[in-house]
Amino acid sequence: MTEKSFSLLEKENKLVFAVDEKATKPAIKDAVEKAYSVKVESVNVINDFRREKKAIVKLKAEYDAGKIVSDLGLM
Repeated sequence: MTEKSFSLLEKENKLVFAVDEKATKPAIKDAVEKAYSVKVESVNVINDFRREKKAIVKLKAEYDAGKIVSDLGLM
């Protein structure tokens, strides 16, 4: 968890994941919904300068991103 990803978690109910470079937005959405039993509002993808692909996943308002991170033991 970086400072920026923690800020997105708290303020915007978003999670940040490192994903495979071939992953598509619909595939990422389906994977997150199945893995964490939540509904995803949107998925944005970023390719950073180290050739890593990250997905920023915004959850619907009725789901708490903080709970997921807490259950995973990352917070």
